[in-house]
Amino acid sequence: MKNLEKNELIRNIAIIAHVDHGKTTLVDAMFKQSGVFREGLEVEDRIMDSMDLERERGITIAAKNCAVMWNGVKINIIDTPGHADFGGEVERSLSMADGAVLLVDASEGPLPQTRFVLKKTLEAGLKIIVLINKIDRKDARVTEVLDEVYDLFIDLDATEDQLDFPVIYAVAVNGIAKGSLEEESENLNILFDTVIENIPGPSFDPEKPFQMLVSDLGYSDYMGRLAVGKVFNGKARQSDQLVRIGPEDKHDLLRVTKLQTYVGLELKEIEEVLPGDIAVISGIDDVHIGDTICTKDSPVPLKRITVDEPTVAMKFSINTSPLSGKEGKNVQSRKIWERLVKETLSNVAIHVEETNDRDSFLVKGRGEFQMAILIETMRRENYELSVGRPQVIFKTVNGKKHEPIEHLFIDCDEAFMGVVTEKLSFRKGRMLNLVNHDSGRIRIEFSIPARGLIGYRDEFLTDTRGTGIMNSYFIGYQEFRGEFSSRFMGSLVADRAGSAVPYALSNLKARGNLFISPGEPVYEGMIIGEHNRENDLNVNVCKEKKLSNVRASGKDDAIVLSPVLPMTLERALHFIREDELVEITPKSIRLRKVELSASKRHSSRPKE
Repeated sequence: MKNLEKNELIRNIAIIAHVDHGKTTLVDAMFKQSGVFREGLEVEDRIMDSMDLERERGITIAAKNCAVMWNGVKINIIDTPGHADFGGEVERSLSMADGAVLLVDASEGPLPQTRFVLKKTLEAGLKIIVLINKIDRKDARVTEVLDEVYDLFIDLDATEDQLDFPVIYAVAVNGIAKGSLEEESENLNILFDTVIENIPGPSFDPEKPFQMLVSDLGYSDYMGRLAVGKVFNGKARQSDQLVRIGPEDKHDLLRVTKLQTYVGLELKEIEEVLPGDIAVISGIDDVHIGDTICTKDSPVPLKRITVDEPTVAMKFSINTSPLSGKEGKNVQSRKIWERLVKETLSNVAIHVEETNDRDSFLVKGRGEFQMAILIETMRRENYELSVGRPQVIFKTVNGKKHEPIEHLFIDCDEAFMGVVTEKLSFRKGRMLNLVNHDSGRIRIEFSIPARGLIGYRDEFLTDTRGTGIMNSYFIGYQEFRGEFSSRFMGSLVADRAGSAVPYALSNLKARGNLFISPGEPVYEGMIIGEHNRENDLNVNVCKEKKLSNVRASGKDDAIVLSPVLPMTLERALHFIREDELVEITPKSIRLRKVELSASKRHSSRPKE
């Protein structure tokens, strides 16, 4: 084997953690203490959560890059998502890293997504630093959490070298890190020093020419498409003649118009990029994640980024309701198709397929949450569309039907154990483990089909009165566990077009749970509420009170309607059945039947 050299002036680290364990807060503190911002500059919190959706939901959705300098060494930081639905982001970001900082909450300990991102990191063979965050919490149990981390490493078949990890204790929100609980500290210096000492510099073969793996894509109005990735070998200068090697070994010539690298959050133009650095190259019209950019003289492709296959599919189609085109700008199927294809360029976990219906497309991904984020993003970009219920992707193995299975973790009060266990067993869940911490709360683990979790989250929060915590990750395909009903109640469906009237809605209160308020436009086939019984019920929400000259005591009291809970995208996706759709516009989320006509729905019903 040839002697590989290391670039000691660079460290590439990914910061991995479960959702809400303080990852983005830690990156904020690293920025502030490494001199990225001048003294006295007003900086908002959670700098790396640049998307509006990330700020609103308090999660990281897209992996992002930045860099800080410490004692003459450049530390490239990759902030990764903590949710398994965004696993494609984790996989492509780890392809740029040589090590990782695993962040764990001092009270909650390692949670399912901690396991998911750690598994990917160990498989990539990266060196890991464990950082136990929020040690100032009143319910912190630092020693037990560290034991749980060791157990998790062993459970994931970590090597002896990976098990020998340094441990740092931190309060990221205050910008403090220390090597032991007894130490006094006012900064993150020990974290920076530990990264430089323990994470190896990127290795490269000095005899090989330039090779870069594209791990991310960007776009600039001035420079066009941007290819972001780690330089594995060699150097490149501006105006170099390079080659892009795409899928199926396809070669395209290209000329670099601009070379950039990260300095803090900004991109800075450079003359030459060194091996091991994370570079941004402009001047490439057609580039995809996983492509290799190398020299024209010796084009040798690097191993493409591979991601776990999708497990959930959803049908996206144009909005065909009577209210279509009134609120959104992008309504044509061609525009929706182009937007979905654009998403696949930057998100390797999303697949898009055309269907027999030219106005509908099949979108495949990791989970319903990932789909909801994509739909919400499109909605904010002025798209109008309708989507069907999320469906799991089945496989046939040795002639038998197999389905995706999730490992589910439930954390709830002891009093709710019965209702949770009953609901999950009905959804074909099997209990694997039950831990009682003698604190009034229990942790239960289940193996459950992925389709059993679609629509369950809202029900779970209701059953546990909002105090339960539920997390899961995909463990693989297993034999089909049998059918079960996803919803017991029917829908209240409007039977004509018009506007909802308070008098009609007040008379329908006893029939079920309403989704609309007075004055809202309705049309035939639109779902206006949940029926108390199993069957669907066609109702007239436009019916006004007949005016007559007869007056009676108590008849003319003011109508009082209970406030309606606003319909959210996730709630709508959870509610609908196979014969229903969610209509999404920039201003509204409505539920409707696939077949709007009541007479056609009635005639197509199976005869009993």
